[in-house]
Formats: sequence, structure tokens, C-alpha cells
Amino acid sequence: MSKNQHLKFIVFADGACSGNPGPGGWGTVISDGQHVLELGGFDANTTNNRMELEAVFRALENIRSRKNELPISIYTDSKYVIHGITQWISGWKKNSWKTAAKEEVKNKDLWIKLDDVFSSLKKICTIEWNHVDGHSGIPGNERVDEIASSFSKHEEIDLYDGDLKNYNVDLSNLEISNRPAKKKSKSKTGEKVFYLSLVNGKVFRDETWKACEARVKNQRGAKFKKFSTLEEERAILNTWKIP
Repeated sequence: MSKNQHLKFIVFADGACSGNPGPGGWGTVISDGQHVLELGGFDANTTNNRMELEAVFRALENIRSRKNELPISIYTDSKYVIHGITQWISGWKKNSWKTAAKEEVKNKDLWIKLDDVFSSLKKICTIEWNHVDGHSGIPGNERVDEIASSFSKHEEIDLYDGDLKNYNVDLSNLEISNRPAKKKSKSKTGEKVFYLSLVNGKVFRDETWKACEARVKNQRGAKFKKFSTLEEERAILNTWKIP
């Protein structure tokens, strides 16, 4: 059995923009199951959709440069990107990059770049597109939002490049949803849900995601998880190696 048989690339990507159009940023996290690389960038005059496209393009471009053959799973909160690359783009190309209304496709330059890298990669590996709800507590998505927002505001942020085992963001938390995020106060069993977070070595418990999100937002290395029973809380603390 090949040692790479069960490995795959996990990609989180997000864009941010102030003003739309205005100054913007993009961020992505790329993991091959052993290593994690964070990337981000700034654009002085852009839109949110352009930054969403840029983030995904940069991630796939990086993977292509590695001559990858591993499966790729992409997680983004942009339905614009997912629908565009999986549904709309074939029609755009047939119509010489015109919409059904005979108008020029917006962000054509980025769509052409994304189509090029996507087309070349899907010849050698499988690519899965997943929509995630923005700001719903999924660690990978929260991290790329933090990267993109920081770049859009010209704020300093350290980008990680190292072993997955030393990465402080739980990329295994992949609660995928194609529906708008809904606030939940109870678990599936009817028990009240709480939110546990670890910020700068201190443990906090909140009754709402809004309170937890405010606590962990822009906190480098912060961890968070929801729970509804003492057993679940103890299990989370054990995972975080908190006595």
C-alpha cells in the first residue's frame, strides 16, 4: 500500500473587501495531510468576488506547481466561485465569455486563470468543491477569513508554513452545509449547546456562538468547539491537553 494512498489536499479559501469595490485581501490554507501552508495577499482596489476567486486560484496554482496527483477538497463560503467553475463557465466559454444577456462576464481575467489551473489539475486528480457557511465556527474557514481580513486592512499577520501536527487550527472540523447558517441553541438530542474556547492558554465557556466568536476572532492559535455534555467538554479539554 502506498504511503500516500489516504492523503489528499485540503484547501480553505476566502476573500474580503472594504467598500466593494475598495481595498481587499485574500487568504488560503493548504494542507496535504502532513504539511500546512498559509498564503494571503492585498489588492488596493477590488471586490469581494475577485478576492474569493483570487484565493482559490492561488491555492490551486500552488498545488499545480507541486506536480500533484493527490485528490483535492476545496472549502469556500462563495457560491459564486463554486457555481461559476462547475456550472456557468462552460456556457461562458461557448459564448466567447459573454453571459446569456450578451454582456461581458465580470472578472473574466480571473475566471480564465482559474479555469486554466482547474482544467489542468482535473486531468490528473479528482477535485471536490464544498460550500461552507461563513462565520459559522468552522476553524479552517474562520482562519482564512482572518487572513483575508487582515490583508484587506493592512494589519500584520503571521502566516504558517510547517507540520500539520504543530498547526493550531483544527482542519478536521469540516461541518459542510449548503444552507444559510442558522443559530442553534440546542443539540440534536435537545440538550443546550455551549461553546468552549482556548485563547492564549486560557479556557472560556460561552452560551452563544456570537460571544465565542467575539472572543476568538483575530486571536492567533485560538481553538474553539461546541459541546452539550460534561463528557463532551472533558473530551475536548483532553484533546487540547488541558488538565
